[in-house]
Amino acid sequence: MASDPGLRRLALRTLLAAYPGDNPPDWALELVGEGLAGHTLFGRNIDHPAQVAASTAALRAARPDVLIAIDEEGGDVTRLAHATGSPYPGNAALGAVDDPALTRRVYQAIGGELAGLGINVNLAPTVDVNTADDNPIIGTRSFGADPLRVAAHSAAAVAGLQATGVAACAKHFPGHGATVADSHYELPTVDVPLDLLRRRDLPPFAAVVAADVRSVMTAHIRVPVLTGTGPATFSRAVLIDLLRHEYGFTGAVITDALEMKGASLAAGGIAPAAVRALAAGADLLCIGARVDAALVERVAAEIVAAIGDGRLTRERVEQAAGRAGDLAAWTRAAAVAEAVTTNLGYAAARRAVRVEGVLDGLADPLVVQLLAASTVAEGRVPWGLSPHLAPEPDPAGPDGATPPDPAGPRQLRLVAAETDAQAVRELAGRRPIVLVGRHVHRLPGAPELVEALAATHRVTVVEMGWPSRWRPAGVRAFVTTYGASHANGRAAAEALGLAR
Repeated sequence: MASDPGLRRLALRTLLAAYPGDNPPDWALELVGEGLAGHTLFGRNIDHPAQVAASTAALRAARPDVLIAIDEEGGDVTRLAHATGSPYPGNAALGAVDDPALTRRVYQAIGGELAGLGINVNLAPTVDVNTADDNPIIGTRSFGADPLRVAAHSAAAVAGLQATGVAACAKHFPGHGATVADSHYELPTVDVPLDLLRRRDLPPFAAVVAADVRSVMTAHIRVPVLTGTGPATFSRAVLIDLLRHEYGFTGAVITDALEMKGASLAAGGIAPAAVRALAAGADLLCIGARVDAALVERVAAEIVAAIGDGRLTRERVEQAAGRAGDLAAWTRAAAVAEAVTTNLGYAAARRAVRVEGVLDGLADPLVVQLLAASTVAEGRVPWGLSPHLAPEPDPAGPDGATPPDPAGPRQLRLVAAETDAQAVRELAGRRPIVLVGRHVHRLPGAPELVEALAATHRVTVVEMGWPSRWRPAGVRAFVTTYGASHANGRAAAEALGLAR
């Protein structure tokens, strides 16, 4: 049975792979021709629009109904704009504005851009209700902490994306918003009663199903009341009983990346995880970001072997492949609305900025960016105020001579835990200080540094991460952007009166 080419092709039809580089290598194209459902594009695959369009055209030439997916959430998670930051605010900012019509327009703009590049599945929106301030992986990717608000914006986002012929994928079912661990590295647990899940985490999924979302992504989280000791990705109670039977979802169930530790450790590897996910009711298996031909073949061979030894039935795999095919067919047949081509994202980001305190007296401040690590989902994307500030003046005077009392630097990038407050004071002199960070309240050393500087200087904090309840003592102003995209950074600079 392992040598049956029909079974290999069937297994390939359930897999979303990935490839390195700007252009799909021969093996990636060959696998598409042999039945592979499709590929997911990551930042490493993106250089410029013409290159992306050429890559997707090459994939489509290998098979016209190939699925080409991407994580383009706007805000902090962008692949198309990974070199500069997204021109759209993310979900937290849109939730703060709380205008579902605006959310729909922003997602329609994102969808129009994707469609123009030949991408037909967006692994977005994130519809998790972020109820944990210290959630390390969702945060600003969520529309907020209120289930009804998140539900309204989730449905609007799906409608906007799918109006462009790009299939939406609502994630991460049954809800990743209450976790305080990252499923890229471990298996988080949400140990709450089912009635709380129905009130808090599940309403957005009900809303997107009602909005005819074409796909839903699983979460590698443990919910003991439903999943026992394993993740939701491997749970029939979650994928069949809850999502399909109770909520009536008929589209494709896509797994989160199976290379993530929340899945691969629980199953003993990526290939066994693929079998367990299919058996539980998943249809389209995201292998991960680091993929080569050998890995795809191992996963396909494991699925074929599982059909042979009874871990999977052929009917289940055929059903999964059929749903993946239906998803591709929908993208080819969908009616496409006119794309939005304005500076919509920047206008939306301005509406999201919230200011507590007083912003006067900020002429020529010392701007200090507190460095923070990026999550795997975000990747290394530029953020902060630097791209939006007026150029630093030449330290030499108009005649080329150095002035007798030159100003210090206008911008610094510091690690809070390694920074002495007195050194920053000396660099600032009499100037006010603007401290810019993400999740400042949980950045090691940051709360102490902020309050120490506020004791002697006029300090303004710009929070570009998830807004916690923490407010530092003594600061003149606290500015919340609800995200760190390029659009959020420009909006903050404008609010501070510092934009170029």
